[in-house]
Amino acid sequence: MSSYTEYFNDTHEEVRRTVRKIVAEHVAPHVDAWEEAGTFPRELYKTLADAGVAGIGYPEALGGIAEGDVFMKIAATEELMRCGSGGLVASLGSADIGLPPIVKWGSEEMKQRVVPAVLAGEKIAALAITEPSGGSDVANIRTRAVSDGDHYRVTGSKTFITSGIRADYYTVAVRTGGDGYGGISLLLMEKGMPGFTTGQPLKKHGWWASDTAELFFDDVKVPKANLIGGENAGFFVIMTNFQMERLNLAVMANMTSQLALEEALRYVHERSAFGKPLAKMQVIRHKLADMATQVEASREFTYRVAARIQAGIPSVKEVSMAKNFATKVSDHVTWEAVQIFGGMGFMRETLVERLSRDNRILSIGGGTYEIMNEVIAKQLGL
Repeated sequence: MSSYTEYFNDTHEEVRRTVRKIVAEHVAPHVDAWEEAGTFPRELYKTLADAGVAGIGYPEALGGIAEGDVFMKIAATEELMRCGSGGLVASLGSADIGLPPIVKWGSEEMKQRVVPAVLAGEKIAALAITEPSGGSDVANIRTRAVSDGDHYRVTGSKTFITSGIRADYYTVAVRTGGDGYGGISLLLMEKGMPGFTTGQPLKKHGWWASDTAELFFDDVKVPKANLIGGENAGFFVIMTNFQMERLNLAVMANMTSQLALEEALRYVHERSAFGKPLAKMQVIRHKLADMATQVEASREFTYRVAARIQAGIPSVKEVSMAKNFATKVSDHVTWEAVQIFGGMGFMRETLVERLSRDNRILSIGGGTYEIMNEVIAKQLGL
């Protein structure tokens, strides 16, 4: 047995090369324009699907490949993040939070109707939990689904929904029972249902290329066959789903840090001040050494948590730690990268400017830093 652990195998590296080629040919030449426009071509979903990337981690019977291979998914995400647009990556990955509840708890008919089309890049899936009244407080959602024969009638609204406008299928948290976590269910809702509308694209601090929107439900009639899992059992499904979302956010944070570090390392060799390159100034050298150390430590911890998850080991505490640690590091590294760039770091033409904006959501989405600490504290028996 080797004393050195390799998380990635030859197949994972092949996936890296495939995604790297897609990014170079189909994304990088256009990403700045897409960021300014606040959108990107829907055809990009099909490009990833045709290359087999969209199906990573899903059952072959539903059109996926490498079911349960956490590190293949990480490899693909890391390479996608090299495009420099966290918002684009978030929108392309909305299915990875919208589909898993359907794959694990949906009916066979629902799985066959929804999942293959999404993995083929023909349809887009989204997850809708957050409401205007709150996001992290899942147990107190207000969107109501009232039983009416073979249907539910859904009234309420959602906000900050990734792929909110473009999605065809929405995994929606609703209240079917009483107050608290025991009254929550998940429903599959579809674009075009009478009474279901979306708002205008939301203007955001970062993730400009991400399709983010509000959803409105005005007495929407939804078949009970669209129930995902048991009635009033949705809270457990949501909490289970959060684990992979939080791991993916940690991966995105680590890659945000890595890109910022690489940009800063490049810049200090090009830029001179006071008669010498920035790379020769001790304060800059030590700053970069600290940044590199933190990035390496965070990435390794995230990989270790991913290995636990892939092995089937419960990791609620560890994945919360990984997300918090990775986003703390990305907060620090993106801040320092902008400082190293100086005034240029404040200009839209630099990647570090975008990274610093995109980074801000990573400690909020999927459960805030404070909520993660509360999860960790509970797991410690506090």
